[in-house]
Amino acid sequence: MTDTKECVLNSIKTRRSIREYQDRKISDEIIKEIIDAGIHAPNGLNFQPWFFAVVRNRDILNQISDFSKPLLLQMLEGSTQEQAQKYMNKLKDKNYDIFHNAPVLIIVFGEEKDDMSYYGCSMCALNMMLAAHSMGIGSCWIGGAAPLQQNRELMQKLKVPEGYRVIAPVVFGYPEKIPNFPGRDDPSVVWIN
Repeated sequence: MTDTKECVLNSIKTRRSIREYQDRKISDEIIKEIIDAGIHAPNGLNFQPWFFAVVRNRDILNQISDFSKPLLLQMLEGSTQEQAQKYMNKLKDKNYDIFHNAPVLIIVFGEEKDDMSYYGCSMCALNMMLAAHSMGIGSCWIGGAAPLQQNRELMQKLKVPEGYRVIAPVVFGYPEKIPNFPGRDDPSVVWIN
Protein backbone atom coordinates (compact mmCIF):
# COMPACT_ATOMS: atom_id res chain seq x y z
CA MET A 1 0.00 0.00 0.00
CA THR A 2 2.80 2.42 0.85
CA ASP A 3 4.42 1.84 -2.56
CA THR A 4 1.14 2.67 -4.29
CA LYS A 5 0.70 5.80 -2.20
CA GLU A 6 4.26 6.95 -2.90
CA CYS A 7 3.89 6.20 -6.61
CA VAL A 8 0.62 8.15 -6.90
CA LEU A 9 1.91 11.10 -4.87
CA ASN A 10 5.14 11.13 -6.87
CA SER A 11 3.19 11.23 -10.16
CA ILE A 12 1.05 14.09 -8.89
CA LYS A 13 4.00 16.10 -7.57
CA THR A 14 6.40 15.54 -10.50
CA ARG A 15 4.01 16.07 -13.43
CA ARG A 16 4.80 19.26 -15.33
CA SER A 17 3.21 21.14 -18.21
CA ILE A 18 5.52 20.29 -21.10
CA ARG A 19 6.04 22.85 -23.86
CA GLU A 20 8.95 21.25 -25.75
CA TYR A 21 8.47 17.86 -27.41
CA GLN A 22 10.60 15.35 -29.26
CA ASP A 23 9.70 14.56 -32.85
CA ARG A 24 8.54 11.09 -31.86
CA LYS A 25 5.22 9.34 -32.46
CA ILE A 26 3.04 7.98 -29.66
CA SER A 27 1.57 4.59 -30.55
CA ASP A 28 -2.17 4.03 -30.87
CA GLU A 29 -1.97 1.50 -28.00
CA ILE A 30 -0.51 4.09 -25.63
CA ILE A 31 -3.10 6.68 -26.67
CA LYS A 32 -5.84 4.13 -25.97
CA GLU A 33 -4.30 3.47 -22.52
CA ILE A 34 -4.24 7.20 -21.79
CA ILE A 35 -7.91 7.59 -22.77
CA ASP A 36 -8.82 4.47 -20.77
CA ALA A 37 -7.25 6.05 -17.68
CA GLY A 38 -9.32 9.16 -18.42
CA ILE A 39 -12.66 7.38 -18.49
CA HIS A 40 -12.03 6.00 -15.01
CA ALA A 41 -12.44 9.51 -13.61
CA PRO A 42 -15.35 10.35 -11.33
CA ASN A 43 -18.32 11.82 -13.17
CA GLY A 44 -21.78 12.85 -12.01
CA LEU A 45 -24.25 9.94 -11.87
CA ASN A 46 -21.85 7.93 -14.05
CA PHE A 47 -23.22 9.75 -17.13
CA GLN A 48 -19.77 9.46 -18.77
CA PRO A 49 -20.41 12.72 -20.67
CA TRP A 50 -17.25 12.66 -22.80
CA PHE A 51 -16.30 12.41 -26.44
CA PHE A 52 -12.67 12.35 -27.59
CA ALA A 53 -10.99 13.65 -30.73
CA VAL A 54 -7.41 12.45 -31.25
CA VAL A 55 -5.68 14.82 -33.64
CA ARG A 56 -2.32 14.00 -35.21
CA ASN A 57 -2.90 15.78 -38.51
CA ARG A 58 -0.44 18.69 -38.51
CA ASP A 59 -2.53 20.68 -40.99
CA ILE A 60 -5.59 20.54 -38.71
CA LEU A 61 -3.46 21.37 -35.65
CA ASN A 62 -2.12 24.42 -37.50
CA GLN A 63 -5.64 25.46 -38.50
CA ILE A 64 -6.83 25.30 -34.89
CA SER A 65 -3.76 27.22 -33.71
CA ASP A 66 -4.13 29.89 -36.40
CA PHE A 67 -7.85 30.27 -35.71
CA SER A 68 -7.34 30.55 -31.95
CA LYS A 69 -4.44 33.04 -31.83
CA PRO A 70 -6.31 36.23 -32.84
CA LEU A 71 -9.20 35.35 -30.50
CA LEU A 72 -6.76 34.83 -27.64
CA LEU A 73 -5.10 38.17 -28.40
CA GLN A 74 -8.50 39.82 -28.29
CA MET A 75 -9.26 38.17 -24.92
CA LEU A 76 -5.96 39.33 -23.43
CA GLU A 77 -6.18 42.86 -24.82
CA GLY A 78 -5.71 45.43 -22.09
CA SER A 79 -4.06 43.02 -19.67
CA THR A 80 -1.08 44.51 -17.87
CA GLN A 81 0.17 41.31 -16.26
CA GLU A 82 3.72 40.43 -17.30
CA GLN A 83 2.84 36.80 -18.15
CA ALA A 84 -0.06 37.94 -20.34
CA GLN A 85 2.20 40.38 -22.17
CA LYS A 86 4.78 37.65 -22.85
CA TYR A 87 2.07 35.33 -24.16
CA MET A 88 0.60 38.06 -26.36
CA ASN A 89 4.02 38.57 -27.96
CA LYS A 90 4.16 34.87 -28.77
CA LEU A 91 0.64 34.92 -30.20
CA LYS A 92 1.62 37.74 -32.57
CA ASP A 93 4.32 35.53 -34.13
CA LYS A 94 2.78 33.86 -37.19
CA ASN A 95 5.03 30.81 -36.65
CA TYR A 96 4.02 30.29 -33.02
CA ASP A 97 2.12 27.04 -32.47
CA ILE A 98 -0.16 27.08 -29.42
CA PHE A 99 0.31 23.28 -29.28
CA HIS A 100 4.11 23.57 -28.89
CA ASN A 101 4.62 21.21 -31.86
CA ALA A 102 3.37 18.26 -29.81
CA PRO A 103 2.66 15.16 -31.90
CA VAL A 104 -0.83 14.52 -30.47
CA LEU A 105 -3.75 16.64 -29.33
CA ILE A 106 -6.57 14.89 -27.50
CA ILE A 107 -9.62 17.05 -27.02
CA VAL A 108 -12.09 16.00 -24.36
CA PHE A 109 -15.56 17.23 -25.30
CA GLY A 110 -18.45 17.21 -22.83
CA GLU A 111 -22.16 16.94 -23.36
CA GLU A 112 -23.78 20.37 -23.37
CA LYS A 113 -27.01 19.07 -21.81
CA ASP A 114 -25.11 17.74 -18.78
CA ASP A 115 -24.38 20.70 -16.49
CA MET A 116 -21.84 18.60 -14.60
CA SER A 117 -19.90 17.47 -17.70
CA TYR A 118 -17.31 20.21 -17.21
CA TYR A 119 -16.25 18.67 -13.91
CA GLY A 120 -16.23 15.05 -15.08
CA CYS A 121 -14.35 15.88 -18.28
CA SER A 122 -11.82 17.99 -16.38
CA MET A 123 -11.12 15.09 -14.02
CA CYS A 124 -10.91 12.80 -17.04
CA ALA A 125 -8.26 15.07 -18.59
CA LEU A 126 -6.23 15.13 -15.37
CA ASN A 127 -6.35 11.33 -15.17
CA MET A 128 -5.05 11.22 -18.74
CA MET A 129 -2.22 13.63 -17.94
CA LEU A 130 -1.17 11.67 -14.85
CA ALA A 131 -1.34 8.35 -16.72
CA ALA A 132 0.78 9.78 -19.53
CA HIS A 133 3.32 11.10 -17.01
CA SER A 134 3.61 7.65 -15.44
CA MET A 135 4.54 6.32 -18.93
CA GLY A 136 7.20 8.98 -19.55
CA ILE A 137 4.94 11.05 -21.80
CA GLY A 138 4.52 14.76 -21.22
CA SER A 139 1.33 16.77 -21.55
CA CYS A 140 -0.02 20.28 -21.40
CA TRP A 141 -3.60 21.50 -21.11
CA ILE A 142 -4.01 24.04 -23.92
CA GLY A 143 -6.91 26.21 -22.79
CA GLY A 144 -6.09 28.54 -25.67
CA ALA A 145 -7.57 25.98 -28.08
CA ALA A 146 -11.07 26.34 -26.63
CA PRO A 147 -12.08 28.98 -29.23
CA LEU A 148 -12.23 26.21 -31.84
CA GLN A 149 -15.75 25.66 -30.48
CA GLN A 150 -16.73 28.78 -32.44
CA ASN A 151 -15.52 27.33 -35.74
CA ARG A 152 -18.17 25.06 -37.21
CA GLU A 153 -15.87 23.89 -40.02
CA LEU A 154 -13.14 22.79 -37.60
CA MET A 155 -15.67 21.07 -35.34
CA GLN A 156 -16.92 19.14 -38.39
CA LYS A 157 -13.35 18.19 -39.36
CA LEU A 158 -12.97 16.78 -35.85
CA LYS A 159 -16.22 14.80 -36.32
CA VAL A 160 -17.69 16.21 -33.10
CA PRO A 161 -21.34 15.17 -32.69
CA GLU A 162 -23.95 17.87 -32.12
CA GLY A 163 -24.46 18.74 -28.47
CA TYR A 164 -20.83 18.61 -27.34
CA ARG A 165 -18.57 21.45 -26.21
CA VAL A 166 -14.81 21.75 -25.85
CA ILE A 167 -13.74 21.09 -22.27
CA ALA A 168 -10.10 19.99 -22.25
CA PRO A 169 -7.68 20.28 -25.19
CA VAL A 170 -4.54 18.46 -24.02
CA VAL A 171 -1.35 17.82 -26.00
CA PHE A 172 0.83 14.77 -25.44
CA GLY A 173 4.34 13.83 -26.50
CA TYR A 174 7.72 12.69 -25.32
CA PRO A 175 9.35 15.62 -23.48
CA GLU A 176 12.35 17.33 -25.00
CA LYS A 177 12.80 19.34 -21.83
CA ILE A 178 11.15 19.10 -18.41
CA PRO A 179 10.76 22.44 -16.64
CA ASN A 180 11.67 22.95 -13.01
CA PHE A 181 8.97 22.94 -10.38
CA PRO A 182 7.50 26.47 -10.31
CA GLY A 183 6.69 26.23 -6.61
CA ARG A 184 3.43 26.59 -4.78
CA ASP A 185 2.29 29.07 -2.16
CA ASP A 186 0.92 27.75 1.09
CA PRO A 187 -2.81 27.22 0.61
CA SER A 188 -5.45 29.11 2.53
CA VAL A 189 -7.21 26.49 4.61
CA VAL A 190 -9.98 26.76 7.14
CA TRP A 191 -10.58 23.82 9.50
CA ILE A 192 -14.14 23.39 10.74
CA ASN A 193 -14.21 20.88 13.60
